[in-house]
Amino acid sequence: MALPSPNLDDRRFQQFVDDAKRYVQQRCPEWTDHNVSDPGVTLIEAVAYMADQLVYRLNRVPDKNYLAFLDLLGINRFPPAPARADVTFRLSAPQPNTVLVPAGSQIATLRTESEEALVFSSGEPLRIVPCSLTAVVVQNNGASPTDRTVDVLDGKDVPAFSPAPAPGDALYFGLSSPVPSCVAVLRLSSQVDGVGVDPRQPPLVWEAWSADGWMACEVDSDETGGLNRPGDVSLHVPSRHIVSRLAGIEAAWLRCRVLEPRAAQPFYAVSPSLRGASARTMGGTVRALHSEAVRDEELGESSGVAGQRFHLSRTPVAVDDPMLQLDTSDGEGWQRWELVDTFAGSGPDDRHFQLDPVTGEIAFGPALRQPDGSVQQYGAVPLKGVRIRATAYRIGGGRAGNVARGALSVLRTSIPYVSQVENREAARGGVDGESVAESKVRAPISLRAQDRAVTVRDYEELTRRAAPEAARIHCLSVDEKTKLHGKEAGIGAVRLLVVPQAVPDVGGFLRFEQLVPGDELLSRIAAYLDDRRPIGTRLAVGPPYYQGVTAAVTLHAFRGAETDQVRTGAVNALYSYLDPLTGGPTGEGWPFGRSVHSGELYAVLQRVPGVEMVDEVRLHPADPLTGKRGDSAERIELDPSALVFSYDHRVKVVGG
Repeated sequence: MALPSPNLDDRRFQQFVDDAKRYVQQRCPEWTDHNVSDPGVTLIEAVAYMADQLVYRLNRVPDKNYLAFLDLLGINRFPPAPARADVTFRLSAPQPNTVLVPAGSQIATLRTESEEALVFSSGEPLRIVPCSLTAVVVQNNGASPTDRTVDVLDGKDVPAFSPAPAPGDALYFGLSSPVPSCVAVLRLSSQVDGVGVDPRQPPLVWEAWSADGWMACEVDSDETGGLNRPGDVSLHVPSRHIVSRLAGIEAAWLRCRVLEPRAAQPFYAVSPSLRGASARTMGGTVRALHSEAVRDEELGESSGVAGQRFHLSRTPVAVDDPMLQLDTSDGEGWQRWELVDTFAGSGPDDRHFQLDPVTGEIAFGPALRQPDGSVQQYGAVPLKGVRIRATAYRIGGGRAGNVARGALSVLRTSIPYVSQVENREAARGGVDGESVAESKVRAPISLRAQDRAVTVRDYEELTRRAAPEAARIHCLSVDEKTKLHGKEAGIGAVRLLVVPQAVPDVGGFLRFEQLVPGDELLSRIAAYLDDRRPIGTRLAVGPPYYQGVTAAVTLHAFRGAETDQVRTGAVNALYSYLDPLTGGPTGEGWPFGRSVHSGELYAVLQRVPGVEMVDEVRLHPADPLTGKRGDSAERIELDPSALVFSYDHRVKVVGG
């Protein structure tokens, strides 16, 4: 337990006034009017007010000393991290030339009467490259590709797949140029004669050839319903789309490939036919950050001494890579300096500097006296008179930037031919800066762990340090027979479960794919912990198992209550309580491994306005991917590595 901070003087304003009045009675008994209307009492209150302010500042001395101790230990507060979102810019019409969306283009949310607009800016330039269709190739049953370009352009019926389509059949479209990070639209005149697939769930995948091989394209819209009818297929092409050669034709290739159907998924009875096709580019996607860029800020001139410090004019500095670009100039050119965490490994010729992102303080290397009396310089010292410039850094960030998908819809930077902007997924990664109280809690844990992962708490603390944007982190040891990376775990194995941030869609519901952490996040955590875990300890980093739960509820509403409102309130209550991030008995997220019991849902539903009585609650385990439900039960058990996930609750309201 931490030692209590001393309260150096616990008196407050009214106590000062009362003490002064008692002294007046002792020293000047003839003064009997102590009402607030008396000028003497007014003077006492004025002095008491000033004394109260002095005591307040005096009592902050322990906090000041605490912060000084944290600074001596090298523990600095974490800066805010900006939220990131992939933003799609859509063209008003196809353009014959490349449309450039410059870096720093601003996108914002709608401003309302109660909330200011949140501004995002693109981190890099986006080139929306025009394209056209140059080739169509068919490849069936693993045979050699066949060029059918002429037949398609002439309007002849060309089978897209084998007469009896099979998994692996593919239809290739060659574009005139690569369209990395762009929205490519294929206009297809296709149809299926006879029984086909379910247009809502066709067994197809769209892919693009990239520097890393075939990569899946996100389907923005498919008016053809899986090649069932004429229409447009809008695809988000991966960022590494390149030219390659297929069937002797050099082009930038997209393909539509037949997949193995899932259980009960309709499949093609006959092959779709293609009698016309064209391609165009209608937009592009780029990463945007909830922060403001500051460029070319002059910090002053160097005095030529070791350990000198400068301050940025805008703070706090948001987490970025790099966090700050610093240059110095002696009149003949600019030289780049490198940001480091410590000067321990810096030599006298290394152009290194440190940054406190919360206060914006920039420090150059100190000169320290050694035991033999010599002076060792850690990091180079800018020469006297050299200009120092902060070339680029970002400010802002915070949790407020985690906006829902579709919230970024206002284009604040005028870009020719761009008519619409949107974020297709919710923004993630926004984290508020660390407060002084939070740094006090972290300090003892950091000193105890010493940057080494030994205990379960160490793994969780170091993971928060590596990925502050993770919503929940849970570490557990596994037994010897548990499989890690396809092998038995053995003794000393550790499993780390990571739940990413997720912003509910309109209506407050989470989608399953929002709760799956990205490969970049998992790789960053694994690399950070690999350098800090004991030798011989096996580590697996991944998402928890999500147990889908469907609640089938029958309840009675009070007379006169609106049935639709009661049903909506009951559904919202179920989704809110069975939420892996904000649900559970404490509202801090459903506990890992905690079972779900129908009895607790009775209590949750009974508190919904308009509900007179909860008649029945039946729980069904469900698969969030396939939607398959199990038999009803009163209790659903969860593994220690599992979290609950709400899936399609059903509520029936009687009466009202």
